[in-house]
Amino acid sequence: MRTLVIYKSNTGFVKKYAEWISQELSADMIEVSRVNPSVLPFYDTVIYGGSLHAVGIIGLDFIKKNLGKHKDKKVIVFATGATPYREETIKEVRDKNFTPEEQGYIKFFYLRGGFDFNKLKLLDKLLMTILWVKIKKQNELTHDEKGMLETYGKPADFTKKEYIKPLVDCVNSC
Repeated sequence: MRTLVIYKSNTGFVKKYAEWISQELSADMIEVSRVNPSVLPFYDTVIYGGSLHAVGIIGLDFIKKNLGKHKDKKVIVFATGATPYREETIKEVRDKNFTPEEQGYIKFFYLRGGFDFNKLKLLDKLLMTILWVKIKKQNELTHDEKGMLETYGKPADFTKKEYIKPLVDCVNSC
């Protein structure tokens, strides 16, 4: 069984998971901007990883455009974000990014990544700063908002290799 891991990583957390998954499965790995869609038919399993941006999975369009017609393939998508794993959050991400039909053949996993303000693009830095100011003005904060204020301006890495186990197990048995 040939497996390809494709990823889009803005701050390095997705790439770290892609490398771990690729090593664990002895899979080929490539950044999404370098993938030629003509190679996809040569793989039995295609795994795509992208970071979350306002609940959307960055770069997911490539997979949907190029693998939507290959329902005979095993297609797995993982997303990373700084938010702790919560089933309601995962459901929101799944429902926003995949139609009910796509959910029938695309397996989705959330792997907690991290946050590094210094690696963000200028526009993202501006948006995060606006959000930070807004949150800082609030009287009562949620656990996630407190965590955001604590990590703002300094790197926070929540990645753990053990988080890939359910995804790897799915590749081997789903």
